[in-house]
Amino acid sequence: MNNQVTEDEKELLNGFSNHEIGDDHLFTGLETPMKKDAFKVSDQEKKKKIAVLFEEIMDVLGLDLTDDSLKGTPERVAKMYIDEIFSGLNPKNKPKVALFENKYQYNQMLVEKDITFYSNCEHHFVPIIGKAHVAYISSGKVIGLSKLNRIVQYYAKRPQVQERLTNQIAEELKGILGTKDVAVIIDAKHLCVSSRGIKDDTSATVTAYYGGAFNTSAKIAELQNYLKL
Repeated sequence: MNNQVTEDEKELLNGFSNHEIGDDHLFTGLETPMKKDAFKVSDQEKKKKIAVLFEEIMDVLGLDLTDDSLKGTPERVAKMYIDEIFSGLNPKNKPKVALFENKYQYNQMLVEKDITFYSNCEHHFVPIIGKAHVAYISSGKVIGLSKLNRIVQYYAKRPQVQERLTNQIAEELKGILGTKDVAVIIDAKHLCVSSRGIKDDTSATVTAYYGGAFNTSAKIAELQNYLKL
């Protein structure tokens, strides 16, 4: 029997010894870390590869892949990863947004609150479940309300860190609307905290971005009054 440890296995074991890295909710940057050639492989090919690899994970765990309930799981997981919970990684899925003239001359803040989203923690690939509250003051253009929801969902559907998600939504809205007067608040529960590790099921995480006119105590108080936070 060969008891030698390969270099790959040594690297993996070293990773296990440093398993605390990532538990401190590190925020590495605004952009989601992606390989330069991330989209050279088609979605269909990615699904095939993920299915093969996930089947190997299930086999290592000791699951019986001939069981009727399990044998289709690798393909289901692959489809879910590409078409659903990580679909926000692919720029082709970015929502198309049309702007309209602010003919109503509405110059106060517009708030879309309680946008439910599901994301996944990039440290452990377990769910982040929360609500996003988005506000902006028109600079002459307005956006369809459903598009605010779609922008939140697009950035949520990728492995995430809550701080990055908050800033990505804010930067996207600033670019689309042509204004710095944007606010984003996210209130979320992280299953990497509640279902593993410390196993605290009662805590939640709140992050906020206040840009332009929103970055004053008066506007923050007004917004929070609307949200009843």
